[in-house]
Amino acid sequence: MTPTDHDLTSPTRRRVLAGAATLAPALLAAGSLARAAGDDGKITAAPSTRSALVTGASRGIGAAIARRLARDGFRVTVNYLGRRDEATAVVRAIERDGGAAAAVQGDVAEAAAVAKLFEAHAAAFGGVDVVVSNAGIMRLAPFREMSDEDFDRMLAVNVKGSFNVMREAARRVRDGGRIITLSSSITQLRTPTYGPYAASKAAQDLFASVLAKELEGRRIAVNAIAPGVVDTPLFTQGKTAQQIEGFVQRTPHKRLGTPDDIAGVVSMLCSEDGAWINGQVVYANGGIV
Repeated sequence: MTPTDHDLTSPTRRRVLAGAATLAPALLAAGSLARAAGDDGKITAAPSTRSALVTGASRGIGAAIARRLARDGFRVTVNYLGRRDEATAVVRAIERDGGAAAAVQGDVAEAAAVAKLFEAHAAAFGGVDVVVSNAGIMRLAPFREMSDEDFDRMLAVNVKGSFNVMREAARRVRDGGRIITLSSSITQLRTPTYGPYAASKAAQDLFASVLAKELEGRRIAVNAIAPGVVDTPLFTQGKTAQQIEGFVQRTPHKRLGTPDDIAGVVSMLCSEDGAWINGQVVYANGGIV
């Protein structure tokens, strides 16, 4: 990664981030976790020195999480792999609402890239209080048709990538912070063609449970969130309208989830009210399982 990978280009943002780096040593545990946004979703007070890093945040659930945490007063790193323009748009939206954010490219499947991602975040914001391991891909096929390439890449991103992020988070998140990884309710639905993908998401449940115990004494809550069917390209691409409607009808609320539904759960877990939830899998799926 080169300095040009960091979208820290405008003079205004450089001043904002320089200030963040100076002020950021304040601990999450010492600061209020109350929301800093008004009813219109805009920041009504200066963002605090708390910061969050969200992987795979250029669109979908990751982008919604980044925007919501910014509304809650966090300075946010928006990680992306190849969708630079979309990540930049997320940053611009956060800035328009009065928050502070930066877009940083990096492939979570590469341990060195993840280390550089965290270093870029620290350079911009001085430390990290919340890490959301959201980056993931989905390749669907019956076992007999799944290619080695699709299987290997999915495990590289979803399992090794999440491990890379959570390992770095365990080293760097400040005491009293939060680490969240994205699982999936497909681990319970066990729908045909989803086998390898579901296995990669089941790993997140174990990662959260074990890491929560390893971080004992530091007041860092570690949890997995297992969304159900959410209206994002990851879910809808490659499916017919009839297939999507089938999932809708299996959900008691009779609708797809939205990225904001999941972002709201992340927000709750990152609040003071979420501190006692630790080592759990939170099924945010509208009751489909």
